[in-house]
Amino acid sequence: MINKVYGFIGAGNMGGPMATRLLAAGETVHVVDQDASAVEKLTKRGAIAQPTPAALGNACDVVFLSLPDGNVVNSVVTGQDGLVDATRAKQVVDLSTIGPDAAKAAFKALAAKGIAYIDAPVSGGPSGAVDGTLAVMVACAKPQYDDLQPILRNFGPLFYMGTQAGQAQVMKLANNLLSAAAVAITAEAMALGVKSGLNPATMLDVINAGSGRNSATVAKFPKAVLTGTYNIGFTARLAHKDVRLCLAEAEAIGIPMIVGAAVKEMLMVTTAALGPTADYTDLSRVVENWAGIQVRG
Repeated sequence: MINKVYGFIGAGNMGGPMATRLLAAGETVHVVDQDASAVEKLTKRGAIAQPTPAALGNACDVVFLSLPDGNVVNSVVTGQDGLVDATRAKQVVDLSTIGPDAAKAAFKALAAKGIAYIDAPVSGGPSGAVDGTLAVMVACAKPQYDDLQPILRNFGPLFYMGTQAGQAQVMKLANNLLSAAAVAITAEAMALGVKSGLNPATMLDVINAGSGRNSATVAKFPKAVLTGTYNIGFTARLAHKDVRLCLAEAEAIGIPMIVGAAVKEMLMVTTAALGPTADYTDLSRVVENWAGIQVRG
């Protein structure tokens, strides 16, 4: 049996660690990224650099995408020297969060060239990408899913969401809406307590032992807010993109999202106030500034 060759387009906070896991598993991995330093980190581990998506697709059987949004995915798939021009790749596994419309468009463009598009966004952040504990949501034809399970399990547990491109995207958007809402409401609750004289570390202990426990109180606030580092590895700008895509899909199918709309605005305010590189957890910094306090351990 001939071993498959894999490619990674996108070697950032998520793609880099995932590609590294494949290299550590002994797989042959080619890589494309606009950031030369990100490519260099992987080539030092044994990856092979390629100049364009098409060149990578000519050298690989399976191509993974880990990209910031649907516009970038569209460019990589259909743009000049894009994957639609590849002669070898027969499967494109999109680990990005791009929304169902962009996933359907990529599926259609690649299908016209005889290339399967697998909708497979992941959740768990950079630490999950490093540890191989990401939740991998997969939507594609069942035979494609069965074929890819062994390689995808390098990234974490798998969840089969259905046969249609876009279904896994909807699952990911729902997840990210909940995650963002947890950060926003935790920021407000913590500011209330600290301004009233409570110790924030004790507050988190109580919340995590009680009914208010959530992903922000368990991990994000102890790691990035109480320490004052505000660096969970995910920008408020990208979180806003995900929530915006979620609300757009909800509107398209007739589901009001009142709370979601407020969360989206808070993320937009965070980016506007602190710049495009502001971290996801900087949302708490915004609330702290409004309240005139600091949430610190």
